[in-house]
Amino acid sequence: MASPQIDNNDEVAKEFRFFKVYKDGRIDMFLKNWETIPPSDDPVTGVQSKDVAISKQPPVSARIFLPKLQNLNNNNNKLPVLFYIHGGGFSMLSAFSPHYHNYCSSLAAEASVIVVSVEYGLFPTRPIPACYDDSWVGLQWVASHVHGNGPEKWLNDHADFEKVFIGGDSAGGNITHTLAFRVGTIGLPNGVKVVGAFLVHPYFGGSEDDEMWMYMCPDNKGLDDPRMNPPVEDIAKLGCEKVLVFVAEKDHLNGPGKNYFDKLKKSGWKGSFEFVENEKDEHCFHLRNPDYETAVEMKRKIVSFLKQE
Repeated sequence: MASPQIDNNDEVAKEFRFFKVYKDGRIDMFLKNWETIPPSDDPVTGVQSKDVAISKQPPVSARIFLPKLQNLNNNNNKLPVLFYIHGGGFSMLSAFSPHYHNYCSSLAAEASVIVVSVEYGLFPTRPIPACYDDSWVGLQWVASHVHGNGPEKWLNDHADFEKVFIGGDSAGGNITHTLAFRVGTIGLPNGVKVVGAFLVHPYFGGSEDDEMWMYMCPDNKGLDDPRMNPPVEDIAKLGCEKVLVFVAEKDHLNGPGKNYFDKLKKSGWKGSFEFVENEKDEHCFHLRNPDYETAVEMKRKIVSFLKQE
């Protein structure tokens, strides 16, 4: 009896944490779909949210969260701005995912900040560096409102551009670094000041995912690519005044996160910095269980950071 024919198109050439690649070049994502929810107003906290189109080419959008204005303690209804970058391994999830919607809404309410949660391009539809470039387009769009004549009324009327923050988790923590570096080397318009950046369980080089990141980034520069493995000299150029880094003890990205903070300390960067290790916890546990005691403590720390307490 003749042996059955094997379809070479189904032979796997590479397999990574989030996807596999067939020999014919097809990519099979392990998480193909994820839930998204529309913007909504929170009747309990009074936070409003809406979606905005930032750019058609590249296609960039965002969800904006505006806290209840009567809770303000400052003058002229001016609020700090948090530019938030979601995680998902550069290939999954969304600013419109329920976990991110709820988390950004809670930060807006508790810290009294306007949150702009960017929706950036994901691998494989848009390989890296789309995530970095789209996020930079989004941050520049936010900054374009500094004189009160941008396209978004909430930012024109209520944003304090002397108090801008950047933050994100996992891949978003990685992108946060690159944005802070671009602020320090390229700059934003006069009148826009990035006060701080926070990185939650950031996805940096130094783990088994290095090869996956390089596959997602066709123009990669190898294991020392500064976007995945930032050198000390790049960290020294961060364009903000303070940095807060979280790692989780049981996270495979724990080592890379610690390494980033060690380089930050050695870099000669003139800002202030703080490091927090979430003991006995997994990667991005705070999104899966926001009521967990340590997750509440983490958010309290971030809120204090945003309030500059």
